[in-house]
Amino acid sequence: MRHNKHHASLGVTVEHRRAMMANLATALITHGRIETTLAKAKALRPFIEKVITKAKKAAGKTEKKDAIHLRRLALSDVRDETAITKLFNETHKEFTNRTGGYTRIYKLGQQRGGDAAEMALIEFVKADDPGYTKSKGKKATKGKKTKAPKADAAPAAEATPATVPEAKS
Repeated sequence: MRHNKHHASLGVTVEHRRAMMANLATALITHGRIETTLAKAKALRPFIEKVITKAKKAAGKTEKKDAIHLRRLALSDVRDETAITKLFNETHKEFTNRTGGYTRIYKLGQQRGGDAAEMALIEFVKADDPGYTKSKGKKATKGKKTKAPKADAAPAAEATPATVPEAKS
């Protein structure tokens, strides 16, 4: 049974999945945007967001030992010293005003040639990007279906009879 297994297995062993997530996270931190399959992008999102949260918390710590502890925890996940250095020194500053949602996934609408896997693009969200806003008015008016009465148009339409052109024989 899969109780408390809140991640996609991606059809590989646990060790392979951890290595794959570490490699994808390294590429995303290094390049800022990567193209991968949709399943891998969806699996990478919570992984990388937890690492970014560790970087943000480390920046806010007053004692150096606490920041080093968070840095080592992130390094155990990502396994690349240069990527962690870039994340903890530069990239985390872009996310100081965001409480989450550091990445965005775009479906590319194309399939990979070998196995027809759906491709996606995952990238970091810019610091000044407001994101999408949800419309609140749509759900409030969903239950009500009323029509506004037509004041002038309705009597005029009823007064003129419909004319049907006659067929010539």
